[in-house]
Amino acid sequence: MKTNRRTLLMGAAALGLAAPFIRPGAARAAEFTMKLANNQPMTHPTNVRAAEAVAKILEESDGRVDIQVFPSNQLGADTDVLGQLRSGGVEFFLLSPLILSTLIPNAAVNGVGFAFPNYDAVWSAMDGELGAYARSQIEAGGLIVQENIWDNGFRQTTSSRGPITTPADFEGMKIRVPVSPLWTSMFTAFGAAPTSINFAETYSALQTGIVDGQENPLAIVSTSKMAEVQKYCSLTNHMWDGFWMLGNRRAWSALPEDLQAIVSKNFNEAGMAQRQDVMALNESLRGELEAAGMAFNEVDPAPFEQKLREAGFYAEWKGKFGDEAWAILERSVDRALA
Repeated sequence: MKTNRRTLLMGAAALGLAAPFIRPGAARAAEFTMKLANNQPMTHPTNVRAAEAVAKILEESDGRVDIQVFPSNQLGADTDVLGQLRSGGVEFFLLSPLILSTLIPNAAVNGVGFAFPNYDAVWSAMDGELGAYARSQIEAGGLIVQENIWDNGFRQTTSSRGPITTPADFEGMKIRVPVSPLWTSMFTAFGAAPTSINFAETYSALQTGIVDGQENPLAIVSTSKMAEVQKYCSLTNHMWDGFWMLGNRRAWSALPEDLQAIVSKNFNEAGMAQRQDVMALNESLRGELEAAGMAFNEVDPAPFEQKLREAGFYAEWKGKFGDEAWAILERSVDRALA
């Protein structure tokens, strides 16, 4: 069946996503009851597929593993939940590697501005050497990480003050960015005034004018109803972002190997299905957002890359990530960045 916004929303309704959290009913008390947190709205493909995955895990484990899904930052802001994951208050967390970089700096190497020209380049890198490198960094940082990264998408820029057509349009713009040094550094290089705000607070910050704009993939722009508070959407494609399925090491080690295999299989299969959902959804969303009043414009990436180069952004982050990580990134995208 063709995946589009309608089928995804129907799937969300069928899976009970209007509830405070997603939890298939268990016939008896589970041996392992766990939490999976994320910051996505209930109707986002991430939570549609997460709900399917935990239902399958419950079934295939004969009721032994019952994972409750908490969407929309219900357990706290990303940085708070990351702390809960480390302490064991949350067992699983779908999180952007760029936000994870506040704990594990080199996890964010995929987020270098304008590194990926298209999805073919993304999946070649993230299912290949670059993804393997990122997972090694995450494991060394004390967390468990599943093999397949989920898709967040190429990030676009929305604004209430006008379209972004050249790097100069960013000058003086108050833009919301996630809590991550890489985002702050990139938009500072453009002359903007980036403000780190957790996602749960972004809509209200836009609504009240604390910031002029924000940047996110179209699926999030849509499911978070940002067309209500933003007029312009510029297709900057300035970075690609995903979600690693992270796990608490102690909780994971407590699972017998057969249950670990069931959980990994279903989370990784869900991640692959979610990738297709997000790509299909993004293809249909421009028209829907235009109908909701958003004005779109295409962007030539070349002047933006050049601006970052002139501002020393690439040289700075090559130094921060180190020669090994940078070499892997450049091999993965088959071009020199710095």
